[in-house]
Amino acid sequence: MKDIIAKGAFLVDVRTSAEFAEGHVKGSVNIPLDQVQNQLAKFKGKENIVVFCRSGNRSSQAKSILEQNGFTNVTNGGTWQEVNQIINQ
Repeated sequence: MKDIIAKGAFLVDVRTSAEFAEGHVKGSVNIPLDQVQNQLAKFKGKENIVVFCRSGNRSSQAKSILEQNGFTNVTNGGTWQEVNQIINQ
């Protein structure tokens, strides 16, 4: 995952906007899980997509939604803190 992020992956935080406001990964976009299906256009043309949340559960669901819609380049990054740690290394 470190390599994918280093190559400029599209970082998507699928937590609620309130959770995102409390703290998030620099450079990430907030698309809450319940919005992913309606926001598919934002994922088009991205070489690599990393989804993450608070525990890894919602990001797992987001990954499934994206894969059901034909995206094959999706990585479940787990928690936002884990992704943040990789970025700040």
